[in-house]
Amino acid sequence: MDLNRATILGRLSRDPEVRTTPGGQNVATVGVATGRSWTDQSGVRQERTEFHNCVLWGRLAEIAGQYLTKGSRIYIEGRVETRDWTGQDGVKRYRTEIVVENMIMLDGPRNAGGASGAAGGQAGTAPQATTPPTNDPVEEEIKVEDIPF
Repeated sequence: MDLNRATILGRLSRDPEVRTTPGGQNVATVGVATGRSWTDQSGVRQERTEFHNCVLWGRLAEIAGQYLTKGSRIYIEGRVETRDWTGQDGVKRYRTEIVVENMIMLDGPRNAGGASGAAGGQAGTAPQATTPPTNDPVEEEIKVEDIPF
């Protein structure tokens, strides 16, 4: 049995780029940065940032384009794929990407004042949301049916 699973928790390194294929399907590409820190053998603290290319299809692409911006914290699950093509200069090129099947916006949608949301693709999870704190002593509940994704 084989397993191809990627789980990433990081920050968007650029705004999502959303396009539509000639067949009419939405696709978004994002970069996600993840950091790692450790202490080396001499006791010096080291840090390294990895940048991951991620691709979202269909409704997930629309949601990413609508609610995510550079710097947004995001949790994604998907599979690793490497595609290849020949450039105009005749050189074969490769790109390894995470094809996102599930994502959770950890900072919440932009301009939403701290709400958090989840969106799932084929492996989907139910959308979730919480309301930002208010000065009103009565907290308002958001119903799943009211969430735009």
